[in-house]
Amino acid sequence: MAGRIRDEDVALVKERVNIADVVGEHVTLRRAGADALKGLCPFHDEKTPSFNVRPSIGTYHCFGCNAGGDAIDFLRQLEQLSFAEAVERLAPRAGIELRYEDGSGPDAQVAGQRTRLLEAHRAAAEFYVEQLAGPEAIVGRRFLAERGFDRAAAEHFGVGYAPAGGEALLRHLRGRGFREDDLVEGGLVGRSGRGPYDRFRGRLIWPIRDSAGAVIGFGARRLHEDDRIQAKYLNTTETPIYKKSQVLYGIDLARREIAKSLQAVVVEGYTDVMACHLSGVGTAVATCGTAFGDAHARALRRYLMDENEFRGEVVFTFDGDEAGRKAALKAFEGDERFVTQTYVAVEPTGLDPCDLRLERGPEAVRELVSSRVPLFEFALRSAVGRYDMDTAEGRTAARRSGMSIVQRIRDTSLRQEYARRLAVLTSLQDPNELVAQARGSVSDARRAAAREAAPGPRPSRAFLVAEREALKAALQMPDVVGATFDVLPESAFTEPRHVAVARAITAAAGRVADAVPGPAWVGAVREAAADEEVRADVVTLAVEPLPTPPGTEKRYAVGILASVEEAALARRHSELLGRLQRLDPVAEADELGVVQRELMALDNQRRTVRDRALGAG
Repeated sequence: MAGRIRDEDVALVKERVNIADVVGEHVTLRRAGADALKGLCPFHDEKTPSFNVRPSIGTYHCFGCNAGGDAIDFLRQLEQLSFAEAVERLAPRAGIELRYEDGSGPDAQVAGQRTRLLEAHRAAAEFYVEQLAGPEAIVGRRFLAERGFDRAAAEHFGVGYAPAGGEALLRHLRGRGFREDDLVEGGLVGRSGRGPYDRFRGRLIWPIRDSAGAVIGFGARRLHEDDRIQAKYLNTTETPIYKKSQVLYGIDLARREIAKSLQAVVVEGYTDVMACHLSGVGTAVATCGTAFGDAHARALRRYLMDENEFRGEVVFTFDGDEAGRKAALKAFEGDERFVTQTYVAVEPTGLDPCDLRLERGPEAVRELVSSRVPLFEFALRSAVGRYDMDTAEGRTAARRSGMSIVQRIRDTSLRQEYARRLAVLTSLQDPNELVAQARGSVSDARRAAAREAAPGPRPSRAFLVAEREALKAALQMPDVVGATFDVLPESAFTEPRHVAVARAITAAAGRVADAVPGPAWVGAVREAAADEEVRADVVTLAVEPLPTPPGTEKRYAVGILASVEEAALARRHSELLGRLQRLDPVAEADELGVVQRELMALDNQRRTVRDRALGAG
């Protein structure tokens, strides 16, 4: 059995791994300050980014759902890994060979299930690629060639071939030490009364990867007439690492281009993704055997970094036949999931991107995407197009159907504009009636918005805000404020959660002034925290940017520590004044003198602190 990973190796992983690179494989991050990155949270659905990453201290925090931690925590939460699995995943990118307490390495028999399944899928993908070059796979190579894909294209997308025998992959993976139970659990192998068998047989194979490039499943295309499974495409079933409602084929290749261009093109199949990428549309992705849904929308939104403004766009491409038309209208049902503009690109002659590239070249594929129309407009025209515009009855029915589309548009101005378009489409000379209907339909939305905008709890008092800012400064720049923090009395912090974090900061280092800013420092404070709630507060405060313009952080930090120190001195000053008033000048003269001297010392301290604060400004 594998031993425990040595603490010093875990510390090295945390220190050397760039958390921005780890998170950036799953979330599009944009600059949000001198040392802050921001994106849409991968752990909950949101439209306005509240997920923050601070590379210099190696932590992340979502101010929407309170998820937070370091790179290890991120992988554990995102992929449901054990602590050891997450460390083992990160160690290679940090250039670290992990050591274990008993001198052993990770035991394949007891390693986490996800790690075993990912390794099996990687080995299976390599096996399938090798088989594509064999004599049996000539039918697969012919299929690719007929669709304009050469050997280089197949290699780029990792296309392979599953032998028809039924046990070739099983034997290969057994020989590599993989357990049959894991192969069945991962959907690579099935079981029947006759025993285990390869799930994919005699088919062309596409590896389906997650955004980081790990193979998590496969799509298989029927090639032989005598294939007992009649379905043209066969996909991996639901497994611990493959959730079809969340998977987008090609996202590993497209995610960077999506973030760069702020455009995502959604096509219908594997060969369409290949055709688009080879035609210069590097933002193309496809769902895997299921309709585009909420989870797909959330994934794309993370890469587009939809920020509640019309910046990016999602383009759905569909066949021009009736099935494609219905698919486009189905997409309209979920349009409100996108704040970005959503479009439809339909080839009028019914060609999909793969056939379009083959018949008319890559330029035609690019033109298809550029000819996109807004999804609202497509849905409106589709609704109206079902009726006979030559009859009064048809025009009336078309208006009624069209208004059901228009009234679902949230943006008031846009809704009224489409009401005018509907009037033109249905030959209504005066559009005011439809515009009025469109305008009136927002009353409920306005009331809901008013409720959401209603004032919440009163803001914290100024000194509580200052306490919070002081803790942030101590976590983010201990080298700047540590000397001041070290001399603060425990009474400087009044809110219980602030007191708990302050104690963790003090416990993490004999002197905060000696702490070195970065992941190790924040990690030490987290370790010293009394409980999970305090650890969560530490991460939040370490990630939350200081509210000051870039370049002024040091002056701000010094000033805020001074204000906290002065507030503590002021509270002590008030306590002593009250005590002074209660003393008997005759009977308690000695104590009176002590209190007066302390008050004079406090006055001098307060002046010094004020001067320091003014110097910081």
